[in-house]
Amino acid sequence: MKIENEKYLERKLKAEIEKLGGWCLKMPTLHIAGLPDRLCLLPGGVALFAETKTTKKRPKLLQRWMHTKLRKLGFKVYVIDTSEDIKKLLYENRKK
Repeated sequence: MKIENEKYLERKLKAEIEKLGGWCLKMPTLHIAGLPDRLCLLPGGVALFAETKTTKKRPKLLQRWMHTKLRKLGFKVYVIDTSEDIKKLLYENRKK
């Protein structure tokens, strides 16, 4: 399996979201630790969170806790560690 680093995946996610006419906003973690890296806003009113990681790396405990909290509020949270994960995110949230 090809190893893709976090920064590469973050840039690729941003580019793919913008191709669709959406926004992929960097989440500042100044006041709330554990927030996912990106808030993705897609056409059609779709909002989701994305945590990018280098291939085979996993979120830290605090990040996993925050992901669970966001999911309980009804938000989708994706952990992306491959380009295939980006394709899956886009496919699952495409306009129907």
